[in-house]
Formats: sequence, C-alpha cells, structure tokens
Amino acid sequence: MALELDLQIALEMPGLPAATDFQRWAEAALTGANDQRDAEITVRIVNEVESTALNETYRHKQGPTNVLSFPFEAPPEVESSLLGDIVICAPVVLREAVSQGKSPAAHWAHLVIHGVLHLLGYDHDELQADAMESLEIRILAGLGYPDPYGDPQDPP
Repeated sequence: MALELDLQIALEMPGLPAATDFQRWAEAALTGANDQRDAEITVRIVNEVESTALNETYRHKQGPTNVLSFPFEAPPEVESSLLGDIVICAPVVLREAVSQGKSPAAHWAHLVIHGVLHLLGYDHDELQADAMESLEIRILAGLGYPDPYGDPQDPP
C-alpha cells in the first residue's frame, strides 16, 4: 500500500501538526482498516469561514465543524486510487482539544483517522457506528493515543 497525501494548509496558525504526522495518521487508518490498495487523499486545513461554508453547503448545518469527508466515487469505467478529500477546521480542533481535555496531537490524529474511515465508507449509522468507533480506538492505541471516547486521563 502506498499513500499519496496532498496536504493543503489554507490558513496561517501556529501549532499545526507536521506534514509527516498527517501522513502517518492517514497511513495508520488505511492499515488499521485493512485497506491494502494504493490511495490518494487530500487533507485541507481550513479556517472557520471555509469550514462553515462547506458545512452549510454540503451538510446543511450551521457553523463550522471539526472534520468533513468527501469520498470520491469514480465512474465504473475509470480506474482511480483517489479516495477523496478531508477538510479539517484547525481552530475548532484546537478548541475541542482544550475543552475535552485532550492533547492537540491526539485530537488531530483522531480526526484524520475518522476522516479517512469515512472515505473508506464507514458511517455513523446504527449498523456501523460501534464498528467505526472500535476501529478508531484500536488505530489510535496503536499510535500511542488514548481512547477518544473515554476519559482523557485513561492510558491507551
């Protein structure tokens, strides 16, 4: 499996993870989901204005959100390794990390992994929510991060 990650930073803000972190987290998500194909993913880091516009346009929800995933579905006759795009709102991520008592790195990792799993077809519906959360917990633990759904003080 080879991952080509296009990282787009659309805002100037201190404390963003390194490009190598985004690559490592996305690769961990693909490996953890047993997805062995070559993949292309775009991760775009945005401000609240862009996140709000995308959230309102595509989810019909007001305000910014932490992560949005846009899976790519090629026509049957087109072979493509493009999985899709993930858009993460940096100010929301950092606020959530503080309010939830999580390290920023752990929260960034969780949202990248969460976004990649959505690109692979995982969803929050009744049938898949538990499986998706369990997979996220396992992948994060493999990276040394705690359970994002548990007490932030619990060890992985």
